[in-house]
Amino acid sequence: MLFRRYSRGERAQTSSRGMFERHVVPGGPDESHNYLLVCPQTRSAVLIDAAGDAAAILREIQRLRARVRMILLTHGHPDRWEALGRLRDTLGVPVGIHLEDAEMLPLTPNFALSHNQRIAFDAAELHVFHTPGHTPGSVCLFGDGNLFSGDVLHAGAPGETTPPLGNFALMMRSLRQELFTLPNTTSVYPAHGNSTTIGVERPSLETWEMGRA
Repeated sequence: MLFRRYSRGERAQTSSRGMFERHVVPGGPDESHNYLLVCPQTRSAVLIDAAGDAAAILREIQRLRARVRMILLTHGHPDRWEALGRLRDTLGVPVGIHLEDAEMLPLTPNFALSHNQRIAFDAAELHVFHTPGHTPGSVCLFGDGNLFSGDVLHAGAPGETTPPLGNFALMMRSLRQELFTLPNTTSVYPAHGNSTTIGVERPSLETWEMGRA
């Protein structure tokens, strides 16, 4: 199977070495997703993006007994932070985003995400890739065989690169020099739609590049 479709309330998936549970939290229409990563031993967690209904996200956090330590935003478009204000107020946790997208938020973030930064939550760790192209400050987060790609890479296509924030050449460079250096077995979890793998998407890169050359 090349990719899988998410369903509400689906069972938790565990990363390849069991470093964290991966929970898909619905973020609204258009198959939009947030991801809650939970350390199975301590329930320490990070929330990737804050899209959709804050009350629904908080209910899921409570159901999973997750102790959210921070909110990490893949980029600054409004569909990634609709629930951010209430979540930060309720959870009392810091918010991180790349500085290039920080002014797109409705509030001041607490810390900056930067290329090659390592973010730990107990025994688990995420590696930050700065991957401009969809927006100047787009980032992807990689950990234990899982890539959380925001709107940089989707199943079957790169993210949109509409100016003034989007840049097609930068997007292709981010894919070629950063994401497609990862192993083919890397599972990819985008902000919208189905999951995929690096191996499935890799053969399409030249076609994507030629399509806009």
